[in-house]
Amino acid sequence: MVVPAYNEAKNLPLLLFKIDNSFKKNKINGEVVLVDDGSTDNTKEVTIELRKKYRFLKAIRHEVNRGLTNALITCFKNSTGQIIIFLPADLESNPEEDIPKLLNKLNEGYDMVCGWRQKRKGIKKISSNIYNMLSRLLFGINIHDLNWIKAFKREVIKDIRLRSDWHRYLAILAKSEGYRIGEVKVNAYKRKYGKSKFGISRLFIGIIDLLVVKFHLSFIDKPMLLLSSLGVVLLILAFFGGVYLLIIKIMTGVLGNRIPLFFLVVVLIILGIQLFALGFLAELLVTMNERINKNK
Repeated sequence: MVVPAYNEAKNLPLLLFKIDNSFKKNKINGEVVLVDDGSTDNTKEVTIELRKKYRFLKAIRHEVNRGLTNALITCFKNSTGQIIIFLPADLESNPEEDIPKLLNKLNEGYDMVCGWRQKRKGIKKISSNIYNMLSRLLFGINIHDLNWIKAFKREVIKDIRLRSDWHRYLAILAKSEGYRIGEVKVNAYKRKYGKSKFGISRLFIGIIDLLVVKFHLSFIDKPMLLLSSLGVVLLILAFFGGVYLLIIKIMTGVLGNRIPLFFLVVVLIILGIQLFALGFLAELLVTMNERINKNK
């Protein structure tokens, strides 16, 4: 179990109690890796007391808040289980219900299982629906709730390199590596203590990151496909613009007020050639990087 926590002191005692109950009821030999991500409340003191009560609890603290992705990376590095379950510390997920649901679905042959929140309400549901719809369109992944609880095999995380805020794309990145992704319906609960760290204001950032991930997965290994294609498009536009100007010159003898179009054609030619050349250079860098990694 990996649990990032930021200012969740009031939620942690009940969370650990529920996890402990789930371990006992389902006869699970597990551990909980909890990362206090620079909390400013008394999460540190509460965690110290909880460690005395629960032997399976392993606690790590970031002295400053590094964000959820970095907290998860710390969790992964300090975990030892072959199956990893990610749960939030805010009790919007119920460990007693969700741990067996995730594990049972994982045992059906999936490499990763995502929780699909049911009966969500409020404006955050709208932003989540938009984000998940775009994800399905861009990546062809048939998952309804990408940014919630997950269970997955350890080898999945070994093949994924996370960057800032990329925790929400775990399922997408896993799918790109060929892993089988499933989902299971889970209940969504309102938090009792503390405030949510996320809201609709992050939708715009999430969409931008989504496009970055799409670019990363589609073109990182074949940059020439994108850059040189754009260069060719610009050169084609410049060609037709040049032909139009040539016809006007032959028919009238002057370009007249079409001088700006002439300069636009020149700019398009320059940019087209530059992008085409940049594509070749990027492709060369990718090839060199592959050779270096191969010889390590």
